[in-house]
Amino acid sequence: IVVFTGCNAVDTLFYFCYTLRNNILIMIRIIPFVSIILINGYVTEQAYFLEKDFINKINEKATTWKAGVNFNPSTPKEHILRLLGSKGVQIPNKVNYKIYKSEDDAYKSYVEIPIKFDARKQWIRCKTIGKIRDQGNCGSSWALATSSAFADRLCIATNGDFNQSLSAEEITFCCHLCGNGCYGGYPIRAWKRFKKHGLVTGGDYKSEEGCEPYRVPPCPYDERGNNTCAGQPMELNHRCKRKCYGDQDLNFNEDHRYSIIYFYSLSKAE
Repeated sequence: IVVFTGCNAVDTLFYFCYTLRNNILIMIRIIPFVSIILINGYVTEQAYFLEKDFINKINEKATTWKAGVNFNPSTPKEHILRLLGSKGVQIPNKVNYKIYKSEDDAYKSYVEIPIKFDARKQWIRCKTIGKIRDQGNCGSSWALATSSAFADRLCIATNGDFNQSLSAEEITFCCHLCGNGCYGGYPIRAWKRFKKHGLVTGGDYKSEEGCEPYRVPPCPYDERGNNTCAGQPMELNHRCKRKCYGDQDLNFNEDHRYSIIYFYSLSKAE
């Protein structure tokens, strides 16, 4: 923006210069205001997938499940995206190519896929299977998904002898190579940590279950059915504790469970 600071000397041009200068000053004041409106409009872009019409279209085609409303339709799209913490699949390269497999000796025996299968009924003793954990206002989905899957598989492998939740808190905030806590991470790096460093037990928020329970508050629904975390600031990353503050009778080092192997499973076509 060019700002005139002169406009003097000639009386006949005084009115023109005075008017021009005032108009430019007004424009200078208006432009930032317009910019704020545009930026705010971008940040508060509405999520189309929360609209009633979109949900109805899904339910017209869905046969085995029903879509519902989990957030107020006015929830900004940006808020939803922040909760999607997985940074995706790492691109294969010369260093990590061994973690990509299209087949494995442990799974060579052919098993016919049943028409119906419910893991909750197949392994009914495993209380973690089918349990939905609340990540709160934190993009830690990558950590809750991997720690929950690890707990499920441990229960299955031990025929129910191990039947606890594993700590989403520890993997979210203590694995700095996995990502950035509430701001996203890589699931495959979480599995790598399970093999190398293990993972302690840990239940839900304020449960005192296990060594390190999850310390991010949940997002309950209000009386109107709206998610109470919508529009609120994201949870700040916690300091890694490295001690049992839930069940304090547990020994932190001895409470770790370890995985044996980790890899991406790809079809031969990929």
